Amino acid sequence: MPELPEVETVMRGLDGHLTGRRIVRATLRRADIRWPVPPELPRMLTGATVRGFRRRGKFMLMRLDNGWSMLIHLGMSGRMLLDKPESAHEHLTIETEDGGRVGFVDPRRFGMLDLVCTAAEDNHRLLAGMGPEPLGNEFSGDYLAAIAKGRSAPIKAVLLDQRVVAGIGNIYASEALFRAGISPLRAAGKISRPRFEALAQAVRATLVEAIAAGGSSLRDYVQPSGELGYFQHAWKVYGREGEACERCPGPPACEGIRRVVQSGRGTFYCAKTQR
Repeated sequence: MPELPEVETVMRGLDGHLTGRRIVRATLRRADIRWPVPPELPRMLTGATVRGFRRRGKFMLMRLDNGWSMLIHLGMSGRMLLDKPESAHEHLTIETEDGGRVGFVDPRRFGMLDLVCTAAEDNHRLLAGMGPEPLGNEFSGDYLAAIAKGRSAPIKAVLLDQRVVAGIGNIYASEALFRAGISPLRAAGKISRPRFEALAQAVRATLVEAIAAGGSSLRDYVQPSGELGYFQHAWKVYGREGEACERCPGPPACEGIRRVVQSGRGTFYCAKTQR
């Protein structure tokens, strides 16, 4: 599933293509994707001018000048493609007055589209209760230490909890924990305050670098232009089971990068350098 850097990259591509432009036609080809799509969506989009975009966690909000926002989640395989011919599994097409075209393509149909009043975006059932943005001022080592106090859950599980911090997923949790030298298996309540500060900085640095690289292309993800992301080439542990990490020589001197399953998801880490 696309995580914060991928969603941020897609949102920036859409912002540059759609903001300030009037929508002349919106065509909905399915009544439901993951959940039912509001039948009035084409009518609310048609004739409206796009005012801008906002990302909240792994969700995008396209804000319109009529007071409504379209909420978008890419799910497992969703793509927002710019100025491409209509393709299979294109569930929504948006056409602008200058001849631009955006298609929402989702073969596996785990994505979603919804409408929400712009003034009440944070009250939407999928956004209410989300934690702070990891690139925002509310996210810090002090915040993580306070949230983790007394918790026995592994720190990786805490980072993946969208009620704790919005937008971090499996890839970037593994990568940030490696950078901070913290084992993903360590109980959150057993981590010291200085190490939480290192983790907060590692989360920020990892996400900023991933956004600059256009995200990570894994399976279906592409940028709105159709170009792949490149951060997968900078992964330090994710997907590298059995390889040496950059801090130790690997087998036989050490075991190399391990893969374990936590809450049904693969976790990658170096047992020698992450404690």
